Amino acid sequence: MLPGTTPDDGMTLPPNNTNSATNVHEARNALGKRLRELRHQAGLTGKQLAESLAWPPSKVSKLENGRQTPTDDDIHGWTQVTGTTDEAEALLASLHTLEVQHAEWQRQFKTGLSAHQNEIADLDARTKFFRAFEATVIPGLLQTPEYARARFAQGIAMFRAPNDINEAVRARAQRQEMLYRPDKRFHFILTEAALRFRLASPEVTLGQLDRLVSLSALPNVKLGIIGFETHYVVAPWHGFWILDHDRVMVETYSAELNLAQPQEVELYGQVFEQLATVASYGRAARAIITGVIDDLAPDATEDGS
Repeated sequence: MLPGTTPDDGMTLPPNNTNSATNVHEARNALGKRLRELRHQAGLTGKQLAESLAWPPSKVSKLENGRQTPTDDDIHGWTQVTGTTDEAEALLASLHTLEVQHAEWQRQFKTGLSAHQNEIADLDARTKFFRAFEATVIPGLLQTPEYARARFAQGIAMFRAPNDINEAVRARAQRQEMLYRPDKRFHFILTEAALRFRLASPEVTLGQLDRLVSLSALPNVKLGIIGFETHYVVAPWHGFWILDHDRVMVETYSAELNLAQPQEVELYGQVFEQLATVASYGRAARAIITGVIDDLAPDATEDGS
């Protein structure tokens, strides 16, 4: 959820409907409204349109009222029956914009997880400056193969996706090679909770924490850690990525939101800077990480015995 904050005064409100969710809802409603207009212009009732396309009558109502997102085939069928095939291209453009803004994991993972990693790699190649805040998980670009495997395993289980976990881990490892490219810059901010959450075995988590210490020394990587004792100015409602100054990516349980409206990108940039002001860097950040390592080490020893 987008933090309900006023960045200038630091006041925090309870989570509310996010701008991103509102925009997705409005875009789906606008597309449905246009479909309804085309049906009315053709003089068809919803029942007649549904019968022409061999659809259940409820589907027409769901599409027109924004309760269901149409497919490409739905758009083509609708414009053919209403005699408005010249509108198909514009409608498909609206649909695809909506799909990018709200990309459901169930649909993205239909063919496996590695394909999504490769899609992200294309976006990585175009991006020069990465800013990422994570409150609960280690960012993918910083993950060890073992930690990544644990995260992908959860995705496969949740979405019943094809098990291409080996290919997905390899694709993520290949993406991480850009951490060593001098033409790219990275600024990561993690909460101490992200270091401590048991999202993998103690042994895997220890290896992950060691990797964070190593990566923090890279010249083009800036790693900030927000300790438990820190007084937040902006509440850490959720993780997000800012790519250059053009796009914000937010992952929810059901979908990946891609925000590109200037006011949204600017707001997330302000939130990131507020979080950066309370994060610890350099030796102080590594001290937090090593403190977590010391606390976790006995558990790893017990599990390994």
